[in-house]
Amino acid sequence: MWRYAYPRADEGKHANITWPLIKRVLGYARPRRRAILVALILILTRTLIGLIPPLVLRRLIDVTLPDGNIQGLNLLALLLVVVPLATSGLGIIIRRVNSSVGEGVIYDLRRQLYDHLQHMPLRFFTHTRSGELMSRLNNDVVSAQTAISDTLIGIVTNVITVVVTLTIMLTLSVPLTVIGLIMVPLFYFPARLIGRKLRGLARQQMDINAEMNAMMSETLNVSGALLTKLMGRADVESRRFGQRAGKVRDIGVRRAFVGSQFWAVLGLISVTGAALVYWVGGHLVLEGIFSIGTIVAFAAYLSQIYGPLEYLVNAPVEFSTSMVSFERVFEIIDLPSEITEKPDALDLPGARGELTFDHVSFRYDALPATGLSEVERFGYTESAGGVLTDGDDDGPKITGNDGSTPRSQARVTALEDLTFTAAPGQFVAVVGASGAGKTTLTYLIPRLYDPTEGRILLDGHDLRDLKLASLAAHIGMVTQETYLFHDTILANLLYARPDATEAQVVEAARAANIHDFILELDKGYETVVGERGYRLSGGEKQRLAIARVVLRDPRILVLDEATSHLDSQSEALIQDALERLMTTRTSIVIAHRLSTIMAADLILVMDRGRIVERGTHASLLARGGVYARLVEIQMGERAEV
Repeated sequence: MWRYAYPRADEGKHANITWPLIKRVLGYARPRRRAILVALILILTRTLIGLIPPLVLRRLIDVTLPDGNIQGLNLLALLLVVVPLATSGLGIIIRRVNSSVGEGVIYDLRRQLYDHLQHMPLRFFTHTRSGELMSRLNNDVVSAQTAISDTLIGIVTNVITVVVTLTIMLTLSVPLTVIGLIMVPLFYFPARLIGRKLRGLARQQMDINAEMNAMMSETLNVSGALLTKLMGRADVESRRFGQRAGKVRDIGVRRAFVGSQFWAVLGLISVTGAALVYWVGGHLVLEGIFSIGTIVAFAAYLSQIYGPLEYLVNAPVEFSTSMVSFERVFEIIDLPSEITEKPDALDLPGARGELTFDHVSFRYDALPATGLSEVERFGYTESAGGVLTDGDDDGPKITGNDGSTPRSQARVTALEDLTFTAAPGQFVAVVGASGAGKTTLTYLIPRLYDPTEGRILLDGHDLRDLKLASLAAHIGMVTQETYLFHDTILANLLYARPDATEAQVVEAARAANIHDFILELDKGYETVVGERGYRLSGGEKQRLAIARVVLRDPRILVLDEATSHLDSQSEALIQDALERLMTTRTSIVIAHRLSTIMAADLILVMDRGRIVERGTHASLLARGGVYARLVEIQMGERAEV
């Protein structure tokens, strides 16, 4: 039994920062260590230049003005202009270098994450909402890069600033330096108390954003929008979205409020420290121990050191927040793919097309867990006990022995001890009730899943011993639900074979009886089909899908009710084309229509995951078993029509 339950957000959650995690994060900085080194050198230079103005003010007040030195005054005034210009110019360059590092990290993370998702098993996508994946590819990746481009560089920068500034302050006055730093330990307490709360809020904000993104992805695509309109649920969905958007708003306000408290406390401590230095320093000036210029310079340095100290105190909070994002990205990257390719996998350049199922059994609940455990869906629970259906819902229902009550297909084992061989060029039809296991059987052929027991052979080779690219090259499949990209008809066809010539594309379209229809469109093959091909009818989409597979020219053709959405005229047109195609290919066809089944060399009748009957149309009718009842039901339905 599968059960995926997701807990509600917990404010106390935080990133588990460990040395292996930090090393892994730093691994993304390693390819850009030169750029980071350049940035650090520039930052150090800017920091040193930025320390000049307080010394200029000290000399201006203590020496230049009392001496009436006009030339010195002009020079010092020029310095007060040149130094900010220099630091600003360096800041622009530093920002450019930092952005290249940050965007490079985003690029690497996105590429690695997307590449890993491309190799995840089908089951991962059936149990993960696409909006959550979009959230991790966008929001979390952007947040994660700040750990390297901002936080790590910022820590080094501010450490350098503190060390250099503190050195100069000690040379000016050790007692005043000690007084100015008395307030520093007080930075720790608000950082610990408020920082922990900010960390929890950061995770909550990411999860709530993922929740909102998931809803947008589900309701703003064509299928979701169509269902919403048909069910009259537009107002309800707007309210649901408003609730989720309200949570995003509230958590953003709360995080901003807590953050403002944090900075307000740190600012108060900084002001108190500066006031203390002015108060003590003022007394020392009145007593003639210090000059006015020294106190002014010292106060300027003190304000400069408090900023970096505040940053360093807050750095663990920022770094921890970035680590949360890294954790969420790494969670997907670390998910294992149950469909893997052996290091010594064989490349099968040519295939005869012999397909053998050798005592194959399959259980979904025997597969390892693949889910985003850290994503909080706020009470959303999905569970399924056993195998309720495998997607083929258009078939007739097998009745019980009395011919009255449909027999339930619910069970734990999806497929059980399947053994058969499809010879090269043979047409094998798979029939049975909805949920009998037909679609699951076809999913094992291109290795969308692997058998729990037994093996599947292609020309005598276990599918698990072959390269995945070889399987994709030799196996073509048309599924029940045709998917087309929001692109032109030509682009959708070429997706199967990018190097195909115009003649090959036209030949494939003719074979699927869709060429003439395409030419009647205003833009022909350059017509954009819309998202998921919704600008076309079901039959037109299915014929395009068949043409796409024909263009790929596989040795094994798998059709999962490929003519289910065709009207009688379209079915008649495509039936001849399919028969011609299947004479040179091994064909596994899930079908319910007698017109398709009768031509099969072998018919496999499935019930509750087992092959209960096999043979030709005539032999199975003569047997008077399950197949005969299916035919009788379908003939009765035709008579009623």
